[in-house]
This record gives sequence, structure tokens and C-alpha cells, in this order.
Amino acid sequence: MHNHGLGSWMAKRRLKTPDKTALVFDGESITYRQLADAADDVSALLWQRGIRKGDAVAYLGENSPQFLQVLFGAVQLGAVVVPVNTRLAPPEVAHVLTDSGARILVHDREFAERLEAALVQGDLPDRIATGEGSPEHPGLAALMRTAPAGYPRAEVALDDPAAIIYTSGTTGKAKGAVLTHGNLTWVSLNCIVDYDVVSTDIALMISPLFHVASLGMGALPVILKGATIVLEKGFDAGRALEQIQRHRVTMLSGVPTTYQLMADHPAWATTDLSSLAKLTCGGSAVPTRILNAYEERGLSFSQGYGMTETSPGATSLSPAMTRAKQGSVGLPHFFTEVRIADEHGEMVPRGTVGEIEISGPNVFAGYQGNPEATAAAFTPDGWFRSGDLGYLDADGYLYVADRLKDMIISGGENIYPAEVENLVSDLEGVTGVAVIGMPDERWGEVPWAVVTVRQGASVDTAAVRAHLDGRIARYKIPKHVVIVDELPRTASGKVRKADLRARYADR
Repeated sequence: MHNHGLGSWMAKRRLKTPDKTALVFDGESITYRQLADAADDVSALLWQRGIRKGDAVAYLGENSPQFLQVLFGAVQLGAVVVPVNTRLAPPEVAHVLTDSGARILVHDREFAERLEAALVQGDLPDRIATGEGSPEHPGLAALMRTAPAGYPRAEVALDDPAAIIYTSGTTGKAKGAVLTHGNLTWVSLNCIVDYDVVSTDIALMISPLFHVASLGMGALPVILKGATIVLEKGFDAGRALEQIQRHRVTMLSGVPTTYQLMADHPAWATTDLSSLAKLTCGGSAVPTRILNAYEERGLSFSQGYGMTETSPGATSLSPAMTRAKQGSVGLPHFFTEVRIADEHGEMVPRGTVGEIEISGPNVFAGYQGNPEATAAAFTPDGWFRSGDLGYLDADGYLYVADRLKDMIISGGENIYPAEVENLVSDLEGVTGVAVIGMPDERWGEVPWAVVTVRQGASVDTAAVRAHLDGRIARYKIPKHVVIVDELPRTASGKVRKADLRARYADR
């Protein structure tokens, strides 16, 4: 039996660099040998629980070594990992678990109450809490020690599914993007080539591993190269600066908001940042103010563009071109191609705006259980249709002009207006709604809801937010609600959201 996917990585790292530090977490160093041994224990436990090749294993928890132990333990069996966003509301968690067909869920104990609330939304899988637990209810750590040693090796090909990552749905429900072992391997190689990851790197991981960017372009390339991850449970600007200085961090990934909060922190000016060599930023363009603050400290960014369906990297802009090509998201990654097509699927000349299409071994296999959406996502010749508008300049650099699907990116989180609009429409008194993204100094964008209401109805920001609280993640809830007499529409009845964004731009 040969595992050609991620499930082979731990054994190879244990053989090649057994005593190298793989993780630093909460002051503890974990070697590659220890990480690999723990992954084997998880494999044995999951096998004992009936997990076989192709079964889905979900994980709901904050960043911790156990996330990676479960990930590698699952893929060693040929199982499929389903990371669950910890910010999802109970109905959204239930959807992810049901849609993925998860057979088992590993979760942090603090999410037990949320899971109980999700029980009414559908049947939940077998559950294991992280940590030690109690004699009556042993947790993952205790169960790993008592699981029978050994497990059968699975035959795994690069085309086999490795993970299902849920991305906000344009029609109200999140879709599960199926990422293969090949997808995650090739995106790791893209990062190693384009971001020059080396075995001596020390990467500070401040973003949640359930995000495809943190996993596909953060943890996995570093592990593949045998470098070290300083893993943080969450993000705190002051602690991040402290960790950079203490561990001589060389690599850091984040979104504009995280970089801004660090630059605004009182410790920014006195923290030793001299070890930092590679900063990558995604989610949205880095504001000039942030570029200036970091350049004053001798630091510059790699920026990029991508999405869950591309594992997620599609393009990268090197630090050397940050100013010369400001506003661009860069060139296609080394093993990835990008082209621009018009509404008829024909290629357009350089400088012409059209839909961004992407091809390469990092492009996903399709949407879980949704062949119609999968078919619609690809062109007849197999390129992924991003749904975003952009153009290539004379040098081949990509510029994103607009979001064809009106997606909002708030603090690195994707928000699809249709999902929010469907729920706001259910509120008593609402007769029409349009959710738009508005500029925000801290988060890049935040959602606003522009609504029309029935005469005499009492609808305001507080009512809308109360209606949505518990139904969707809080970052998706509109920060402002504007009541209007009429929504601007096209002749076909579609809301002209660009008009609304322009109308409220100065508010």
C-alpha cells in the first residue's frame, strides 16, 4: 500500500528530521518525531472508531497541535478532513457536518454548548473532545494513549480527496470545496517556490488553521520543507510582536487588519523585527498607510490573490514589485495559470476587463455533493471560473477590478451577500434588501444592509442584528442598516449595488 498524499509526510519528516522542532505552542517545543508519533496515535484511534478511506473527519477548534495531529492522523488512513470555522453559528455548523457526511467530530470543549444547539439542526457524528477530559469522559489526548497500536496503511493517490473546506454560498448555503492531496501538495510547492520557504524558516501562525490560506499556504508548505511553526491559539497584536522577537520569526502571514493592529500597537516601535524576512498578505490589498509603516522598518510584503477553490493561491506579487505594481495582485504562481475571458468565454486582449479564469494542479476537484455547481464552475476546456472581474497588464500582472459575485471580504473572512439577504428578508416588515460591502479602516470592508420596509413596520439596525444573531456568524451581520423608500434596480429587476456603494461612500 502506498500513500502518495499528505499521509506520507509525517513518516518522511520523522525519518529525515526527527529531532527538528516542528511546532512551538504555548511555550512547548514539539519535534517532527513527536508530531509524527502523535499522528500515528490518532490514526490508530480513528481506525478503532471505524474510520476508513473516504470517511469525513471534522475538526472544530482553535489552533493547537491537536489540529495537525488529527489532520495527519486522518489523511494517513485516506480519510477526508473537514475543518470547521469556529465562528459559525449552530445552524451553519450543522450544515457543514451534515453536508460533508462527517463520521466523527473532534472539537474543543468550549464549543460543546454550540454543538448541543446544533443538534436540533440535524444528526451529529460521533464526537471526541480535545484535551485530557475526565475518567468518565476521556478526551482526545487520553484516548490516543489507550488506542491499540497500529493501523492498516491506505492506498492514496494524489487525485483522492484530502479535505473539504466550506466557502460561503452565493445561494444561501455554504458549499464544500473538495481539495485533493494533489491540490494541497501543489499549492505547497507554489509557496515554496514563490515565497522561497527554506528549512531554517520560523513561521509565526496567527491565523486560524481552519482557513484554507493558513492551511494550504501556511502550515503545509512549512511542514513539507521541514521548517518550524510558532503556533498561536489566536491573534493578539502585542503577543504576536513578542513572539517575533522571542523566537526570531522569519515568516509571517496575515490579512491587512492584522498587520495594521500590529503597527498600531504601542510595542511596535521597540520590538526587534530584524529577523523578519517574508511577509505575506492576502484577503484584500494592503493600504498605503500599512505599506509605509512596514517599509519604515525595512519590511515589505508579498501580496496575492486566490480563493478556497484554488487551495487557495492563484497569484503572488513579490516584495520587489510592491510599489511598481501597486494595486496588482501579481503574477500567476509557478505551477498555476491565469487568463481573462469575456462573457462569451473568449479570451480578451491585455488591459481588457473580463472574468478571471484559473488552471493548474492546485484547482479543486469540485463541490461536495453538488455536481450542478461543479459543472457551472468550470469552462468547457476545464478552467475554473473565479466569478471575479480583472485584467492582465502588458507584463502579465493581474489586477482585480471587481467581484462579479459581490463577495465582501471583511478582515480576511468571505461574506456572500445572498446568504445574509435571504435571512434579512425573513424579518417581519422587510420588503426588500441589498447587502453591500462598505470600506472600513480596521476590517477593510464591513457589510451594510440597505432595506425597504412595509409602511408602519419597525425595522432598524438593532432589529436586523438581533434577528441574525445566532443564525449566521457575527462577522456576516451588517454593521449598519439603512432604510430607503426604493432600491435602485436594472430593467431586469436586479439591484444596482454599485449605485448603493457610491451613494453611501461618504457616510
